[in-house]
Amino acid sequence: MQNELLQRITLNPAVCFGKPTIRNMRYPVEMMLELLSAGMTIEELIEDYPDLVREDILACLVFATQLTRVKSIHKVIAA
Repeated sequence: MQNELLQRITLNPAVCFGKPTIRNMRYPVEMMLELLSAGMTIEELIEDYPDLVREDILACLVFATQLTRVKSIHKVIAA
């Protein structure tokens, strides 16, 4: 299921400067995550952006989860 959802996320240098977008449309994953973190629901996003479906928003969440999978985090101190 996750792999199917991830296929909805596209990287195209000609769309949104190559940022990850939903289905090669001008809906950056970053923007959808910001709206979700601001408190919008999936239903509200779909209402505001009728080109999107529930699976598109779930794909953004799966994509973000994949990006945060790291083995360790190291503190970097600037000189």
